[in-house]
Amino acid sequence: MIKGNKIKPFLWFEHQAEDAAKFYTSTFKNSKIGKVARYPEGSPGTAGSVMTVAFQIEGQDFLALNGGPHFKFTEAVSFMIECETQDEIDYYWERLLEGGKADQCGWLKDRFGLSWQVVPANIDRIFSGKDSAKAQRAMQAMLKMIKLNIEELENA
Repeated sequence: MIKGNKIKPFLWFEHQAEDAAKFYTSTFKNSKIGKVARYPEGSPGTAGSVMTVAFQIEGQDFLALNGGPHFKFTEAVSFMIECETQDEIDYYWERLLEGGKADQCGWLKDRFGLSWQVVPANIDRIFSGKDSAKAQRAMQAMLKMIKLNIEELENA
């Protein structure tokens, strides 16, 4: 396992842990794959097949498990990517959406079923400023968007 963060997201995949780790580390800069553990003889998985993959994205450690079809991801847990520019939003949106499904307000599910929010880094400022009418207009604008547009939110 990659040593670092005390708390690590643990992601349960049916059988795509290694593919997912490769996809995520190719999508994000400053990412790497760590130890790949394989199922031993006499375990619930097929002996020799990938059991877990440790990986890191932007300094955050993750562990992916090939645990079978018992559990699926839901929107109750998602990863939020705070983007400084529209180009950055566009990049992550397009890359993570490959084989996935877009949703409202900057949310998407990637090809593995994991939910992501691709948002402007200043989203909290947009919605919590002193001008409540502006915040309300920005909220109404966002509710009409699929992929978020920084300029439209800021100009609402």
